Amino acid sequence: MPGFRVPTPEPGPGPRRSATRRSHRAWRRAVAAASRLVRVAAQVGSASVATPDPTAAPLPPRRRNARTVGTRRLGHSGPGLPVVVIGSLMMLIIAMLGVERLTGLSLLPDRFIAGLAQPPRKFPLLAASEPVGIEINTIDLTAPVHNVGIAPDGSIAAPPAERAQEAGWYDQGPTPGQYGPAVIVGHVDTTTGPAVFHQLSRLRAGDRVEVARSDGSVAVFEVDRVDRYDKEQLPTDEVFGDFSRPQLRLITCGGRWVGGETGYADNVVVFASLVEAR
Repeated sequence: MPGFRVPTPEPGPGPRRSATRRSHRAWRRAVAAASRLVRVAAQVGSASVATPDPTAAPLPPRRRNARTVGTRRLGHSGPGLPVVVIGSLMMLIIAMLGVERLTGLSLLPDRFIAGLAQPPRKFPLLAASEPVGIEINTIDLTAPVHNVGIAPDGSIAAPPAERAQEAGWYDQGPTPGQYGPAVIVGHVDTTTGPAVFHQLSRLRAGDRVEVARSDGSVAVFEVDRVDRYDKEQLPTDEVFGDFSRPQLRLITCGGRWVGGETGYADNVVVFASLVEAR
């Protein structure tokens, strides 16, 4: 089975730590700091002006400064600290709401944005557990899953020839059901006939992929789309870089046969999202 090659993703959060969580912590620190500024601004803005004591001796007349222009005073030359701080905070909230609308991430506390933000996207989230099997009823596929790592050339290792009817989970990434794209690879064929992912390109949006995990649970994914890329132009950020929710990537070979070290010219990539866990 020459020619199986899938580039490895850039070093990332790994199976137990996601960029999303780091982003949440950073936003929470920003919101906490902004909240402290608001409290300070409120204290400054609400400070009362002392009422003159009518029994006190009158103050001597104030002498005008020859350099004073008109009646303008320094204290009335600008909006003041409370207005500036509150305005800055409002801009921060608007920016964070924009990020939420685009990505679906929940960045602000519910009480902070009640009635303003769209409801967060709902999806299950599972603890780390390695996959042991995969089932796709649409293409009549039921197969074991074993671990694969990194090949000597730096790409994701292919399942060995004697296990071509099994799929391989890339064990340097998330497990199915965690934040980020869990990657499962498999051969399309062998020198003697079809292999585990021979019918993968037939999948369409809405098809279900069930992944059995070692803890006894099953992660159910729904196909978003199926794409095909030249092996030399695989968009690694698009395939491996989305940590907005639990995802699945199924990858095999496709396109025309060119032989040599390349084998098939393309990679077929199935993009799927976690929709259920049982």
